[in-house]
Amino acid sequence: MELVKRVEIFANYVEVGKILEALEKAGVPEHTVIKNVVGKGRGGTDSDDLAMTLLDNIYIIAFFPPEKLPLVEVQIRKILNKFGGTCFISDAMELNTTKCVG
Repeated sequence: MELVKRVEIFANYVEVGKILEALEKAGVPEHTVIKNVVGKGRGGTDSDDLAMTLLDNIYIIAFFPPEKLPLVEVQIRKILNKFGGTCFISDAMELNTTKCVG
């Protein structure tokens, strides 16, 4: 197993391009984006309409080596301070697995 950092970002759908670009600049090219995220936070409850709009929220999760943390923090903070959103960074362990060749 290998120690990595996990970044989780909740933001408005409109900002997804800026956030992914910031992660790329920080050296975090791989990510997962989940659209139409509904929940309750400091701002109250979001609508759970099925129609996707530009006001919907997204959830981005990515993993990166611990040494990239300072750059990730700077890049993401710039975006979220300007456009809003929430970011959590935590420790995680990556399970090294055998590559499937079958």
